[in-house]
Amino acid sequence: MYDTLIIGAGPAGMTAALYAARSNLKVALLEAGIPGGQMNNTSDIENYPGYANISGPELAEKMFEPLETLGVEHLFGRAENIVDQGSYKEITTDDGLLQAKTVIIATGSNHRLLGVPGEEELNSRGVSYCAVCDGAFFRDEDLMVVGGGDSAVEEAIFLTQFAKSVTIVHRRDALRAQKVLQDRAFANEKIHFAWNTVVEEIKGDNRVTSLVLKDVQTGEVREQAAGGVFIYVGLDPVSDFAQDLGILDDQGWVITDDHMKTSVPGVFAVGDVRQKDLRQVTTAVGDGAVAGQEAYKYITEHEE
Repeated sequence: MYDTLIIGAGPAGMTAALYAARSNLKVALLEAGIPGGQMNNTSDIENYPGYANISGPELAEKMFEPLETLGVEHLFGRAENIVDQGSYKEITTDDGLLQAKTVIIATGSNHRLLGVPGEEELNSRGVSYCAVCDGAFFRDEDLMVVGGGDSAVEEAIFLTQFAKSVTIVHRRDALRAQKVLQDRAFANEKIHFAWNTVVEEIKGDNRVTSLVLKDVQTGEVREQAAGGVFIYVGLDPVSDFAQDLGILDDQGWVITDDHMKTSVPGVFAVGDVRQKDLRQVTTAVGDGAVAGQEAYKYITEHEE
């Protein structure tokens, strides 16, 4: 029986573990992969206090290091269901059952798919969702990046160190990314833009060779050669395992209050899986700190 089980080891989950463990709780982190979450797919983090520039994997490592010293258990596995048993929660994983007095959901989100022909078939053969992971495999290629937010523009800029050219394909006529990122992209001679454009199909036999693009204003369809495509069109929450608790909105985001509490006593949610406006490392860390402290308060009050 754990005092606090944290599902997910991104920045929110690791910070929650830090605060809960420092409150002398018995804490475990349940994670199916390596700690860090989406940070591991980020080449440069420039808006985290204390660092002018740090890579995502490096920051993840620094966040994880003190947890081992504090005795936080690192469990490898994936949550499949949570049942509220009143005084404790029962968590079904792919490796058995776990029990905890409190649960902090920190499972984050996954990149949304385009859902077009060729995307699934050519995944990992020219279709990618992580420029940091795969960019070096596309040297001297003409690449496309689909999306117009921070991630799309950041990764387009990152890809220019390998690619011959990078075309940002965006369904609108203006980017949604931060102004500083837009300025960098517009100033980069390797970056081009396909405005008011959506992807209709990704083509290729064993590898991506071209994209079929459609102008959303005129309806004109054209095919453009490309050696690869990187897709950043939004996020979907990783929250299926929590469906039975009744704490999700109609899109699957976990609903919480400002104290990270869900409608189920003793169940909290933090970071990108939570229903909120800004999803950044800094906001995830803030969520985690609050939830770790709230878990301690919950346990203390119920023991009294």
